[in-house]
Amino acid sequence: MAETPTLLAAVPPDIAGRELTRPVERAMLAHQQTLAAISDSIASAEDVYSATRQAVSTAPVRLLQGEDVIRAALEQAADNCREELLTCQPGGRRDPASLARSLSRVLAMHRRGVKQRTLYQHTVRAHGPTLAYIEQATASGAQFRTLNEVFDRLIIYDRTTAFIPDPRHELRTAALAIDHPAIVHYLAKVFEHAWARGETVSITQEYVRPPLMTDETRRAVLRLMVEGYTDAAIASRLGVSPRTVSTHIKKASDLLGGRSRAHLAYLLAQSDLLDAGHG
Repeated sequence: MAETPTLLAAVPPDIAGRELTRPVERAMLAHQQTLAAISDSIASAEDVYSATRQAVSTAPVRLLQGEDVIRAALEQAADNCREELLTCQPGGRRDPASLARSLSRVLAMHRRGVKQRTLYQHTVRAHGPTLAYIEQATASGAQFRTLNEVFDRLIIYDRTTAFIPDPRHELRTAALAIDHPAIVHYLAKVFEHAWARGETVSITQEYVRPPLMTDETRRAVLRLMVEGYTDAAIASRLGVSPRTVSTHIKKASDLLGGRSRAHLAYLLAQSDLLDAGHG
C-alpha cells in the first residue's frame, strides 16, 4: 500500500498480467513500426532499381564485362543479323579454335543471305590456318582484305549494332555494345575508309603476299618505334613476333648506320623513309 510500502497487498491476476505484458507489447509495436519502415524503403529502392535496369538494358552504349557476357552478346547479335556483317580483326594470326567457331558462324550467316566483309592485318598472309579459314569463308561469299596499319577490333551487325573493346580494361574482359545510330554510322564509315585502302586476299601462290608487304611492315615497325613503343607493344599491335620487330629495326639500323635505337629514331626523323608511298 502507498501509506505503508513495506506491506504487500494481493491484486487480481489480470491486472498483474497487464502490467507485465505492457512493456513487451510496446516493444513489439516498435519493432512492427520498424519493419513497416524497412518495407517501405525496400519498395522504393526496388522501383529505382527496376527503372535503372530497364534504362541500362536499352541504353545506346552499354558496358559488357566478362568474356562469357561478351560472347553471349555477340552470339545474340549474330543470330539477329540479316543483311550485313563488317569486322576488323587486328593482331595477325588467329587461334585455330577461334577460327573454327568463326567459320561455323560465317557459314550459318551466309545461308541467311548475310553479306560479310572482314579486314585483317597483312601478317595473316603468312599464317596457314588463317589462310585456310579465309579460303573456306571466301567460297561462301565472304570477302577479306588486309592492311598494314594499326587498327582496333570492330564488329558491326546490320549497321545498327556495333561492338568495340573498352580500352580501360585489359585482356579483352570488357567491351562496349553500341546501338546509337549516329555512332554506328560513324564506325561504319571508318570501316569503309579502311576497307578502301585494303589489299584483297586472293588465295593464289602469286598473290598471297601483296607487293612491298615487307617494306610496308618495316615502315610500320619503324613508325611505332619512333613513337616510343617497345618491341613487345609493336609486335602486339602489328600481329607479328617480337623477334620480327627486332629484325626489322636491326636491318634499318644497319642500312642507316644507327648507333643506337635513339640514334636510329633521329635518323629516321631526319629522312623521308617513313613517308607514305616512299619506296
